[in-house]
Amino acid sequence: MYIPNEASIIKESTYGYHLIPIQDEMLSHREVELVGEVTPEAVNALVRQLRYLQRQDPEGEITLYINSPGGSVDSGMALYDVMQAVSCPVRTVCVGLAASMAALLFVSGSRREMLPHSRLMIHDPLILQTGGSALKLKAVSDDLMETRQIIAKVIADHSGKPMEEVLAKTATDSYFRAEEAVAFGLADQIVTSLT
Repeated sequence: MYIPNEASIIKESTYGYHLIPIQDEMLSHREVELVGEVTPEAVNALVRQLRYLQRQDPEGEITLYINSPGGSVDSGMALYDVMQAVSCPVRTVCVGLAASMAALLFVSGSRREMLPHSRLMIHDPLILQTGGSALKLKAVSDDLMETRQIIAKVIADHSGKPMEEVLAKTATDSYFRAEEAVAFGLADQIVTSLT
């Protein structure tokens, strides 16, 4: 007897039993996930899913579940742009931790919900490379400062907080429990059931 792993379910049809990836079943209910690091591969998969769901129903809400430590700023901003560009409202639900770029994605949802023990963390973008000539370091620094402003503006726009307040919070790793995130305007509500 075959016992499916946690990523599959068994469905019965007139043709017998079929092993279905759980992601396919979730997609049929307009639910997608960002779990783990924000990488180009994860973002490309989510972009395809969002575009597919928009084609299926241009007005239907999509739910994006997030449990991520963050990751690539460029990839994350690409997903942010697609979330804003699709005609469907994209509801975000934090199920654990949404940190760094994942927090920005969570905050940009049309309806932002957190489970009671979930947390957000926002901060400035980090330098991933060091070394090189003075001109190279200046170019990296200039780009980082511009990215800092872009990220802060996105958070400010979606939280209703002034840029100065957001920049003060992102200057260090700022963690928010669910209640604090709602109070700061990063989330809309705390939920105890997923419907």
